[in-house]
Amino acid sequence: MKESRGISSLLSISDMLNSMTLLDAQQYDSAREHRRQQLIIVIVITALLGGWLAYHFRDHGARVSVRRFFADLQKQDYEAAYSIWFHDPNWKQHPAKYPSYQFNDFYRDWGPGGEWGLIKSYHVDCSLNPSGGNGVIVQVNVNHRADHAYVWADKADKTLSFSPHEIDCGNWWGWLFE
Repeated sequence: MKESRGISSLLSISDMLNSMTLLDAQQYDSAREHRRQQLIIVIVITALLGGWLAYHFRDHGARVSVRRFFADLQKQDYEAAYSIWFHDPNWKQHPAKYPSYQFNDFYRDWGPGGEWGLIKSYHVDCSLNPSGGNGVIVQVNVNHRADHAYVWADKADKTLSFSPHEIDCGNWWGWLFE
């Protein structure tokens, strides 16, 4: 009896395999295949564009802070610029908190008699997040001069300072892939 069950189960599997032929297969749908290819292309392009945008705007917050800083310098609102420098809008209430770089020193560096003179124009060119660093170096073109200002934007406490390094932005191709 055991043999009859084994043989009958083999025959039923054999019957199932023989009953399906190539003529029973689904017909090829070229429109479905075309939609599938288009979906794959859209997904790849979206992923590449999303990755590029995330990479390109990774330092957006630091750039905005530096733009606000230079906008205040351009308006000759040195107190507001000083508050951005230390990320402390209430710095006047506790000026002793910043003994290493007091407002008078700041005004000497960034005011009309400073290295850059009166800021009439500025442009944030590019930024670089050095590996292992906790901040961003931002290159700024000031008053269309050949030399640039380099500002360090600290990510942790949102303060600005003089950058310890310089960077080179390159050409538009560098901007595209920076």
